[in-house]
Amino acid sequence: MTKLLSILFCTILSVSIQAQGSDHSSWTTLLKKHVSNTGEVNYKTFKADQKELTTYISYLSKNTPNASFSRGETLAYWINAYNALTIDLILRNYPIKSIKDIKDPWDQRLWKLGNTMYNLSDIEHEILRKMDEPRIHFAIVCASVSCPKLLNEAFTSKNLELQLTKATKDFLGDPQRNVITKNRLELSKIFQWFTKDFKQNGDLIDFLNQYTSVQISAKAKTSYKDYDWALNN
Repeated sequence: MTKLLSILFCTILSVSIQAQGSDHSSWTTLLKKHVSNTGEVNYKTFKADQKELTTYISYLSKNTPNASFSRGETLAYWINAYNALTIDLILRNYPIKSIKDIKDPWDQRLWKLGNTMYNLSDIEHEILRKMDEPRIHFAIVCASVSCPKLLNEAFTSKNLELQLTKATKDFLGDPQRNVITKNRLELSKIFQWFTKDFKQNGDLIDFLNQYTSVQISAKAKTSYKDYDWALNN
């Protein structure tokens, strides 16, 4: 009877842990240490903690989303995974001046998560974009100056809505990346590359007006900024 109760307790505990989703606290520790509040990454010091990053990626591999994960937990997992793998890609090739100095940076299938080998394109296009959350484009980063800034804390299901909203507002409000007035938009090329993602509930201006302090005219003229691929350090 005692043995049966012990097995039952362990089963309940295991289910309880799984239901909480993944633990991204070690990723937060690394981000706090190596990423500034404005999103600049100190790759030189991060390189010294590459072992800890590898340990976190190994943890992700053993804790991939399953049926017990909520949508928020799944989103947080894949956003954090994308960003951690991007950092790992840079560190594997560091020092470099741009992610584009790496051959096929988004297509290298370098990481095994669960039983599947992934590259960054798989995660962005086959998983995250198919979850119909356009704000992921301001949460995942490409290690470049014109990208959204890397948040120096992990995304979590508990804080996901606030984190995605803040990331979107910060990106739109950054004049280096977007210049927004009532009648003219000078936007990041992210809005050109992924325009369909921002038109799920109206047009692009409808999307922007949810997150800007300026009420943009439906007739506003739009152009796109050059994209700076220099490393975000």
